[in-house]
Amino acid sequence: MKLVIIEDEKVTARDLAQTIEQLFPEAQIEKILTTVKESISYFNEGCYADLIFSDIQLGDGLSFEIFSRLEIDVPVIFCTAFDEYALRAFKANGIDYILKPFTTEAVAAAINKYLAFTGRTAGNALSYKTLEQLFVSKKAVDSGAVLVYQKDKILPIAINNIAFFYLKNGVVNLTTFDKQVYLINKNMEELGKLTEPLFFRANRQFLVNRKAVLDASGYLSRKLSVTLSIPTQETITISKEKMSQFLDWLKQL
Repeated sequence: MKLVIIEDEKVTARDLAQTIEQLFPEAQIEKILTTVKESISYFNEGCYADLIFSDIQLGDGLSFEIFSRLEIDVPVIFCTAFDEYALRAFKANGIDYILKPFTTEAVAAAINKYLAFTGRTAGNALSYKTLEQLFVSKKAVDSGAVLVYQKDKILPIAINNIAFFYLKNGVVNLTTFDKQVYLINKNMEELGKLTEPLFFRANRQFLVNRKAVLDASGYLSRKLSVTLSIPTQETITISKEKMSQFLDWLKQL
């Protein structure tokens, strides 16, 4: 039985390898990999392992990326410290796991399950891609961030780093304080709920961060014109109906 371990913590990888070898003397640890990049390079040459143990959070990303990008027809047992929310996702996708810190009993049970069902299908790329998005989304929510899409990448952007959201032609973009612009797959109503009370819905087009507001001044028809520290394509106006609410919000600076 040949195994590959994907784990970026050296002590954990060593302990897992020793535990496996003690439980199953016939087991051979073919390779210990530490990053997504290294793993993709290794498996591109072909996968000759019978079983893979893999951590989820590696130094350069989630290990799901390895299995969603490559066709690796080998069962994978994930080592995870995630909560019940995540474990339900594993069960729903038919993917095995052991909890960290792992026990000898848990490792033995996982391998014995593999030995009893060696003909079962490994997790498919769709399942891994779904799990990758799920874990990235959960991480983003937990850290106070939103997800943006850049080519084939999904990136979490901290809400505190966003100057404003802008709606044009039915498409929502966000602009960060360092003037980076990203497309976001959420509507303004969802973003308003997600970002309050730090952000204010100035009008149909703009949702602005309090930290980005430089000043407000009188405008046509008793409206307010708002100036941000980051340039905007159009003038941001506050209607007279929203003016009192906006000024109360602004006092919280």
